[in-house]
Amino acid sequence: MRFAKSGDGDFIQRIIHHKFHGFVHSTFNRTINIQCLDRGDLYTIACKGIDNAPNTLIIDLEHFEEADIRVNDIVSSGHSVLSIANKMSITMNGVKRWNCKLPKYPSEADVLIMNVSTMKQYIKLHGNNSRIERAFKSSNPFDDEMSRMLHERTQLLVSELQNKRISTAITHATSLIGLGPGLTPAGDDFLVGFFTVLNIENNRYFLYKSFCEEVVLQAKTLTNDISYMALAKAAVGQVRESISDLMEALFRGSEEELLLALDRVLAVGSTSGTDIALGIVAGLEMNK
Repeated sequence: MRFAKSGDGDFIQRIIHHKFHGFVHSTFNRTINIQCLDRGDLYTIACKGIDNAPNTLIIDLEHFEEADIRVNDIVSSGHSVLSIANKMSITMNGVKRWNCKLPKYPSEADVLIMNVSTMKQYIKLHGNNSRIERAFKSSNPFDDEMSRMLHERTQLLVSELQNKRISTAITHATSLIGLGPGLTPAGDDFLVGFFTVLNIENNRYFLYKSFCEEVVLQAKTLTNDISYMALAKAAVGQVRESISDLMEALFRGSEEELLLALDRVLAVGSTSGTDIALGIVAGLEMNK
């Protein structure tokens, strides 16, 4: 029997109070994804050391290598235990519930302005070769063209939203979905960061947060299931714990607190964290 350490409150609620039925969608060294039969949504079981996130349960395990869990294994719940075929049982006894709550936009922007400037410089020095940055150049013409498209489309998205041309902003945002390399493409990751800012209460563009859901309506067939789920959650202000912590540090933290939080986001994936961070910067700079 494995123990759940922490997890998304709604996911835990479904396991404890409702029957959860699904199957293993995909497996990785430190995470497995489960597709729920009732809603079709993806849920994630993650090893300790990974941060809390929407639809995610963190368990007391280092990796899944020896569990022999395979795609299409049946997943079900009963008596506060989540079972994966006859290979793993996870009890909810003692689990700590987590729910994403984004901080409010600060009434005074002095700290935020200083922290955004610090964040931009830090990303230039320590970011992971984002294709979105104009400075990215490689010996591969395909990568260079991809970088140009990502940079151009993110700029057009910001410009159109600033000018309140919502229809064309949706078009440019949709053109980013699925664009770029990686399990979660760079364009999707940028939008996760961008959507996060639009869902911050009291920011200038909070009234346009429904824009995010309009974009996600177009996303289902444009990207993979895992990335789609991250976009759908971010569109309603549900993001992983490291991102919400970074927002709090940006709004009210010291430089040391900011860089600690930023390092945790930059460590996500190979380039995903950097692309998410760039989306956050783009969203915040619209508020100038």
